[in-house]
Amino acid sequence: MTDPDELFETIRDEAGRVLVGNEDILEGLTVALFTRGHVLLEGVPGVAKTTIANLFAQTLGLDYRRLQMTPDLLPADVTGTRIYRSGTGEFDLQKGPVFSNVVVADEINRATPKTQSALLEAMQERQVTIEGETHPLPSPFMIVATQNPIEMEGTFGLPEAQRDRFLLKLRVEIPPRALEARLLDVFDADPDAGSAGVDSVVGRADIVAAREAVEEVYVSEAVRDYVLDVVEGTRTSSDVAYGASPRAAIGLLQASKARAAIRGRDYVIPDDTKTLAERVLAHRLVLSTDAELSDVSPEVVVREVLDSVTTPDAGEGDGNATAVGDGGDPGDGPADAADAPSEESD
Repeated sequence: MTDPDELFETIRDEAGRVLVGNEDILEGLTVALFTRGHVLLEGVPGVAKTTIANLFAQTLGLDYRRLQMTPDLLPADVTGTRIYRSGTGEFDLQKGPVFSNVVVADEINRATPKTQSALLEAMQERQVTIEGETHPLPSPFMIVATQNPIEMEGTFGLPEAQRDRFLLKLRVEIPPRALEARLLDVFDADPDAGSAGVDSVVGRADIVAAREAVEEVYVSEAVRDYVLDVVEGTRTSSDVAYGASPRAAIGLLQASKARAAIRGRDYVIPDDTKTLAERVLAHRLVLSTDAELSDVSPEVVVREVLDSVTTPDAGEGDGNATAVGDGGDPGDGPADAADAPSEESD
């Protein structure tokens, strides 16, 4: 089981034994996993943010730790420290919970900026420095953080540098009535339903193979330019003081490749980028003062940018029919511009 689409179906089916709905959240988490990214889950209390993170981690068959972020948490509580052993007269390294494959940082905005900053090196360089000595983190390594957007007392907003290190920000919404009814049935039948109710169905080798498959996904010049146009649009918007970074552009391109692979394609289409743009870019934007006073949200800015940027047509940009295809012969299946599919309805 090495195909990204098969891997995602396995994760979705296993988590679905407990999780009702939220397939788009699972897809986002899988996109981040396949692209070495990190995810920020945001939602009001009680919508299963932590449950989703734990369920996802449990299905992967990797080491994972849940870290409850609180104001009194210290950086050493996250990364680890050296402890003096009187028996040996030496200092031994006591590794923190960040030395896991998947770290679930619950309510990350409750930790102080000093503690939050302890994650910056880990998220970007996949290593931590303890008392001047650098230690690599396990591979794969992924942080899934949660935060509550409505309770601001005792919280500390994430700095721009840290927000920029999250590949995706996914909003967990209150489910519609029909899904909530199914949720009640699940917990009525088993009041203790939770992450313990799922098995580890994915191995490390599967994840490595899926990542390699994502790297091979073809991106046409037209789609690459579309990514650049969307990112540039966030920088030139009158509602934005600081737009998306080059890291955001790279993230959007990589996430588009992962989504294409999860959908069973070996080529990216503009719909992949359009679907993911808000989740990849919105949390990175710094709005202008006028936009904040006018209650303009970053999500609205990204939507306006998408509306203003011309979506490339199949065959546009490369001068041949392979622009949105897989780089093969123009007559080979979906590589033909006339056959390139659309996922506007996704």
